[in-house]
Amino acid sequence: MTTTTTTAPAEGIFAVRHRALTVGLVAIITLVAFEYLAVATAMPVVADELHGQGLYALAFSGALAAGVVATVLGGRWSDVSGPVAPLWTGVATFIAGLVVAGAAPTMDVFLAGRFVQGFGGGVFQVSMYVLVSRAYPATLHPRVFSVFATAWVVPSMVGPAVAGFVVENTGWRWIFGGVAVLVLPAALLLLRGLTTTPMSERPPRGELTPIGRRLGWAMLAATGAALMQYGGAARGAGLLLLLAGLALLAGSLPRLLPAGALRAARGLPAVVGLRGIAAGAIMGGEAFLPLMLNQQRGLTLTMAGLTLTGGALSWSFGSWVVGRKRMDRVLVLRSGMVLITVGLALMAVTVFTAVPVAVAFLAEIIAGLGIGIVYPTLSVLVLELSRPGEAGENSASMGVAESVYTVVSIAVAGAVQAVLGAATLTYVLSFVLVALLAAAGALVAGRVRT
Repeated sequence: MTTTTTTAPAEGIFAVRHRALTVGLVAIITLVAFEYLAVATAMPVVADELHGQGLYALAFSGALAAGVVATVLGGRWSDVSGPVAPLWTGVATFIAGLVVAGAAPTMDVFLAGRFVQGFGGGVFQVSMYVLVSRAYPATLHPRVFSVFATAWVVPSMVGPAVAGFVVENTGWRWIFGGVAVLVLPAALLLLRGLTTTPMSERPPRGELTPIGRRLGWAMLAATGAALMQYGGAARGAGLLLLLAGLALLAGSLPRLLPAGALRAARGLPAVVGLRGIAAGAIMGGEAFLPLMLNQQRGLTLTMAGLTLTGGALSWSFGSWVVGRKRMDRVLVLRSGMVLITVGLALMAVTVFTAVPVAVAFLAEIIAGLGIGIVYPTLSVLVLELSRPGEAGENSASMGVAESVYTVVSIAVAGAVQAVLGAATLTYVLSFVLVALLAAAGALVAGRVRT
């Protein structure tokens, strides 16, 4: 008698078991991507109409500061009770923030809406990491994070152009209202996925810091980030606010990150630290690129926003590449940080009128490719290096690092703008600073291997 053994093919992320959940998550991420690109395109007009040029940078980093508290709360909530409840809370809060920002009569109210958006996005993002760890097998994690990045393709192709057209012809408020409406059917898709996808049992938790203490440190960190941003955007006493914010971050951040993250200790601390460095570098550059192209090189908002399209497309392509085949992760991370450094350096030279504006598009494509291969690699690593029951906590730490490093990066660039004014050399200095940060990340990349 002959026995034949048949090996079942490995399930993919769009197999029947995972299809509904994958589609629902991708739908939500697609709208978040459109909102991000649209806000970056529309912000010069928003700041001008609401008389908030001095608070321009805070529109970006205020949302990220709110994410500091949100990720800590969402991470612990997901570890203790599972990711579903915090996931829905994050989506609902994000929609509320869109409504407030879209109806804002003043810049202060607009910033409050952005703050609420950031809080909802922070809770959603960290609970999404825990959801991935429980709903998908580890072998599929690279592809999951790859397809999440691919969700940026359509928004990056049409988002900046559509946003620029809408802003110039109907008004920037339609951007926020439109996304708020479109999130609702996407949420229904996600609901179907959550109700039909089986999840693994919640693993036992190790000894964790009391949540009240962590939230306290998170609030201090968020306050420090806000002070840095206000100080960076103000004159006179602004330097004192910036230094006070830096002191608060120095005292609180080590309590929110894995031990040794600030000095890039090997393993998980280096992974978390590198995520912050990469985010601070790329976001710090992208926050000011459309503004520079609009004010220094005379591009329309639509054309300036299209630079982000190239970056988002190359970001998605890089994520697709690393999701298809396992590669040496240190080499991937180091190469990605070098690409980000080169892209930011090219942004700096594009400030000069002797350099063709096309170089700015090339710069964003190069930087986008770099962050595209770095981000999903770090996302996979943080789940691999997490002990049972700590995926939410460690994902939250990564989110905190991402938010705080980005706030600090934009705050420093904003301080340069506030002190020196929107001049050619000011933009050059801002881009050079974030390029140096990315170059430091290339050195840290070698320490993610335990």
